[in-house]
Amino acid sequence: MPGQAWACCLPGAYRSGACPRRSALMCGIGGYFGRRDRDAGQHLLDAMQRVMLHRGPDGQGTWIDPRQCAGLAHVRLAILDPRPAGAQPMATGDGRYVISYNGEVYNFQELRVELEALGVSFHTGTDTEVILHAFRQWGTAALSRLRGMFALAIWDTEESRGWLARDGFGIKPLYYAATRGGLVFGSELRVVLEAGVPIVLDPASVAGFFATGSVPEPGTLIQGVEMLPPGQVLAWSEEGCHTQRFWEPVFPPPAPMGHLDAVQLASNALEDSVRAHFVSDVPVGLFLSGGIDSTALLALSARLGLADQLAAFSIAVDDAAADESAVAARTAKRFGAHHHVHKLDARAARESFPEFLDAMDVPSVDGFNTWTVSRFAHDNGFKVVLSGLGGDELFGGYPSFQRVPRLHAATRLISGIPMAGATMRHLAKLRRLPPRWRRAVDAVVAGGTLAASYRAYRGIFSLPEAVQLAAHYCGMDTNDVLRGGWPQETAVQGTGAQAISQLELTRYMRNQLLRDSDVMSMSHGLELRLPLVDRTLFDTMATVPAALRLQPGKGLLRQAVPELPAEVLNAPKRGFSFPVRKWLEQDFGAGFREVGKGLPVVAEEWYQKWSLMTFERWRAARL
Repeated sequence: MPGQAWACCLPGAYRSGACPRRSALMCGIGGYFGRRDRDAGQHLLDAMQRVMLHRGPDGQGTWIDPRQCAGLAHVRLAILDPRPAGAQPMATGDGRYVISYNGEVYNFQELRVELEALGVSFHTGTDTEVILHAFRQWGTAALSRLRGMFALAIWDTEESRGWLARDGFGIKPLYYAATRGGLVFGSELRVVLEAGVPIVLDPASVAGFFATGSVPEPGTLIQGVEMLPPGQVLAWSEEGCHTQRFWEPVFPPPAPMGHLDAVQLASNALEDSVRAHFVSDVPVGLFLSGGIDSTALLALSARLGLADQLAAFSIAVDDAAADESAVAARTAKRFGAHHHVHKLDARAARESFPEFLDAMDVPSVDGFNTWTVSRFAHDNGFKVVLSGLGGDELFGGYPSFQRVPRLHAATRLISGIPMAGATMRHLAKLRRLPPRWRRAVDAVVAGGTLAASYRAYRGIFSLPEAVQLAAHYCGMDTNDVLRGGWPQETAVQGTGAQAISQLELTRYMRNQLLRDSDVMSMSHGLELRLPLVDRTLFDTMATVPAALRLQPGKGLLRQAVPELPAEVLNAPKRGFSFPVRKWLEQDFGAGFREVGKGLPVVAEEWYQKWSLMTFERWRAARL
């Protein structure tokens, strides 16, 4: 049974061990479904485990099915029940179902009580064992009942079937690839590549990266490797595989409610989410900026009597316009949190930058701030930290909520003029337009759709430029880059602010912020929890009419958390915004200024150079 000697409870081959060092990310999973020779299977699992040791400093384990048709690997960061009994891969008492799981399920205690009432016995205090028995009891229907973040693999030794699943927002990543022998999967792209997947660039995904600054899901930069879409389960057997969606963030018709009802609803839902995200057997920290979202989490923690348990982590930078550490310090003192400040200047940033780039699993135009503050929290001995990520998307805090509709209206008007798109594209070639105007031309050419206007607003290079870069790096003609179509994107629901909210949740947040947050926090053995990216919170807030939920300046959030200090409410929006542009252009030397030389596209802006720099470094390391 789970919790007893593993060699007895798990059929097949199992190996475990303690990690020799405490430096790393969070839990990581890897494995394969399909028949392999035992030695080859163990070799693959060991290789997968080696490249994700950073994700789990507290232990590792591998398991191979007795019929040699599946294998699971796991590295562990112990948050709940850190005893050896909580190790993974973990099996049911009879050994039929085996799981390798990464994440946290915050309602596992409630599910455990329900399962115990059905006669299930538990031998650990982990959420892993609860998920395993919930799956055994309810099948894939159990997934829609999990509140939290997760990526998991479950194998049925009796039926020789396997399942992969990922949480509804995509907080935890899960990559997979079909191979001649079956299916391989892992928490990071580099884990899957250990299976010998041919490393061939996917041109559409490369173009998508240069157009948006992140690789649009479900594609990856490597042909044949995909990300399992959020809120989906993939079922595999030797007869084939199929996917099924169990949840997605959609907005139902709003419930009739007044302003005060919306404020009370938001207040209660926020309290509930913060309380749930404190479930831990180790101390909990908080990334604290001078912004509304992280301050709201601290204020809500104080309201719940939990602030004195928090350690708040802030970064002080050598630029008065970007530095929020003084405001954060006063906020921490106001609510009784233990505050820690790390001072970062251009020299220290330059020295740590190569290590940050090495931590990237896939290239991105962001992430340095998360990497830096995560390292600071880790160096102070923390494993779990809360972040205010998600507040802008849910409560309408980004400038995009005002600017994208205006851009959309303009591009629709122009695109309605006959031959407008072709004419503007031609004029753009004749006269060099600023990058943002070249991206705006894309929206006109696309017919003035809201999604195209959003991509133009959030973009890096124009679409023709992104295609040129993809053709250059993939060694092909530009006409062949998008032959397979533009990277798949979710359909936009509705119009106006509600549609912008969905776009921010399912594109910018999903493809960039969540992916960067996972990789950069876990590069320091840190579990990053996001109370504002919570399924239960979303389901509640999605019923609020958009006019109330998305009031300018995150009005509903401000009213739901009246404890917010005035200096935070009145400060300009910055978040953990480092003076990266200044550092790169002035302090990092001539090397950065030379990025992009010799390419078919001119990189004028610092963020365009950043995208080229990170891509070329990643490409040199992978190809």
